[in-house]
Amino acid sequence: MARRKRGQAISGWINLDKPYDLTSTFAVSRVRRLFDAQKAGHAGTLDPLATGILPIALGEGTKTVPFLVDADKSYRFTIAWGRTTATYDREGETIAESDVRPTIAQVHAVLPRFIGEIDQVPPAYSAIKVDGERAYDLARAGETVELTARKVDIFDARVVDAADADHITLEIDCGKGTYVRALVRDIADALGACGHVSQLRRTRVGQFTEESAVTLEYLEDLGHKARQSEALLPVETALDDIPVLAVTDEDAFRLKQGRSIVLVPRQVEAVKAGLKPGSRTVSAMSGGTMVALCEMRAGRLEPSRVFNL
Repeated sequence: MARRKRGQAISGWINLDKPYDLTSTFAVSRVRRLFDAQKAGHAGTLDPLATGILPIALGEGTKTVPFLVDADKSYRFTIAWGRTTATYDREGETIAESDVRPTIAQVHAVLPRFIGEIDQVPPAYSAIKVDGERAYDLARAGETVELTARKVDIFDARVVDAADADHITLEIDCGKGTYVRALVRDIADALGACGHVSQLRRTRVGQFTEESAVTLEYLEDLGHKARQSEALLPVETALDDIPVLAVTDEDAFRLKQGRSIVLVPRQVEAVKAGLKPGSRTVSAMSGGTMVALCEMRAGRLEPSRVFNL
């Protein structure tokens, strides 16, 4: 006899506004306990010293996590001039100091170098694995960590504030895998200055934005009133750029059994019109409920992930 899963069969997404000095893993655990959910996961780690958008998937929502991990993101961060740290944030040990204080105009002048597809070397204190070990574990153990450059996309970068000569705040829109701490390192190097990230906030992950984010305190308050579901977003929230196809109850049954369905020509054309270049993924819905994620091949939908909602 199969063991009964602990927790409730709750599925969906929570758009969490993660507080400062809390790990992403602990945030997921807190949300899972608040909902007494069987499963939970997050879409992209956010550093403990960073705040902001941390989408958390519950139940069947975890099947859509890979789509959100690949989503574009936005960050707002403050550079503190004068000191470079080993971690490129304010908690790291000082490794260099300088009296250089770049002006707003000088920062504006170098930003175009960092827009578009660029080569970026991740910081040694990162979660990237080197020979099976996390880079930050090796760095903390005193080992020299050399990471290779990788291609990242930065779509826009702009100055939004400069509180004083020692600080400047920027915002960026970027693709997956972009390290803000590495960007600050490279901007400082380009200006002949020392600098580190003094504040970092993620303001967007895909369609998850600050406007719709909720705090842990808010979720706990809803929990006291047995109203947690008010903050729960549908499973398909993470799939906003994937075309949706309404299917019949009969076709939904076939897909849930792992069998493919045949599309009529007008359905094929409708799906093709919504597909991103190089993608075949389609979301099948029946009666407003998510049925499956499918791959379209030769006029057929073949289920790749089936949802039990």
